[in-house]
Amino acid sequence: MNSSIGFRRAEAADAAAIGDVVRAAYAKWVPVIGREPMPMRADYDKAVAEHPFDLAIEDGRIVGMIETMLADDHLWIENVCVAPDAQGRGIGRLLLEQAEHKAIKAGRRELRLLTNGAFETNVSLYRRQGYAVDREEPFMNGMTVYMSKRLAG
Repeated sequence: MNSSIGFRRAEAADAAAIGDVVRAAYAKWVPVIGREPMPMRADYDKAVAEHPFDLAIEDGRIVGMIETMLADDHLWIENVCVAPDAQGRGIGRLLLEQAEHKAIKAGRRELRLLTNGAFETNVSLYRRQGYAVDREEPFMNGMTVYMSKRLAG
């Protein structure tokens, strides 16, 4: 892992750069599922105004991000992604760890997320980080995989 990665909270001015990272990170899935994944269609000006985003920064550039929302009994991970040229270096794992710290700090002992079943590398990453599959539901000619992780209390 590269120790040159720093973290900070996103600000409104980061929305366009966040959108660029998301589009780049998810572009590889377009041919797999035959459409743009939902995060590629999101309005990041609106999302950054409404939800906390934690950014992974390297050399002044956003190389990854995680968008979370606090629910009554868990922390929801809306989106986590890493720029293609920064993938494979543990940044996604660090972002997921940031979410765990945030959940614990907020008194939540569970994290939840969903992903497309076709995104096999993502499903394996979450499994390696301790997430379990709760259920799978058909969605737009594919399968949505709902996963969660319980934290020690």
